[in-house]
Amino acid sequence: MPLPPLRIVSLAPGATAMLFEAGAGAQVLATSAYSLEPPAARRLPRIGDAYSVDLERLLSLHPDVVVVWDGGNNPAQIERIARLGIPLYRERVQRLADMPASLRRLGRLAGTGAAADAAAQRFAVRLAALRERYRGAAPITVLLEVLRHPLYTLGPREAVSDALGICGAQNIFEDLGPLASAVSTEAVIARDPQVIIALASRAEGAAWLADWRRFPQLNAVRDGNLLDFDDLRLTRLGPAMLDATEELCALIDRARARARDRRGRPALSP
Repeated sequence: MPLPPLRIVSLAPGATAMLFEAGAGAQVLATSAYSLEPPAARRLPRIGDAYSVDLERLLSLHPDVVVVWDGGNNPAQIERIARLGIPLYRERVQRLADMPASLRRLGRLAGTGAAADAAAQRFAVRLAALRERYRGAAPITVLLEVLRHPLYTLGPREAVSDALGICGAQNIFEDLGPLASAVSTEAVIARDPQVIIALASRAEGAAWLADWRRFPQLNAVRDGNLLDFDDLRLTRLGPAMLDATEELCALIDRARARARDRRGRPALSP
């Protein structure tokens, strides 16, 4: 590796956002689809997405290093880049608590250690404050719905599940192994979540949630806790995930209050 500043190509939205936050945005030559944060990243050329990369364009940029998302980019494409002799930096975070250390490592890579350390410290302070805010919150169970047909949810190793935990909520499928898994409607009914959250656009999420109203026995349906959440920063795994987590926690706290109010309401006479 040459000395910084480096010629960097980032092939994941989260990695791109992390590089900018670490003070290395000026060294990023190109990135991938959906790299929308920060706004300055939107001006960079796109040379691929999670599935494929234009290797000819990549080579024409003469990068010193390519930053990939370990577990998010197509492994075959990553292997092809490695065979071209281009150094790879494999970025990976599974929890919000991983982000400060990741920012510091990227700062060391790019020679922007001071900026990265400051960003890491700001993130850690905000995360600690958010954890403290919901530390004593009443537990509440949640289904995270990421696809309706077939029904897909997220397992415990997904960073969004970690965000739920910070909000004082529990993923009803925290025992699943893979990052994302297909589950049955019957399995959801058996686990009876108090909240169902559709991680989708408002229109799409509304359609998904309408399907659950066919099951009035579910706690989430009875309490009116069928919620859509369309802030995609929650799934892009960049620093702005913390902003999205704050929004998610506020949404869940309102759901918690509705469930509490319903339990405290006297039953109607027959």
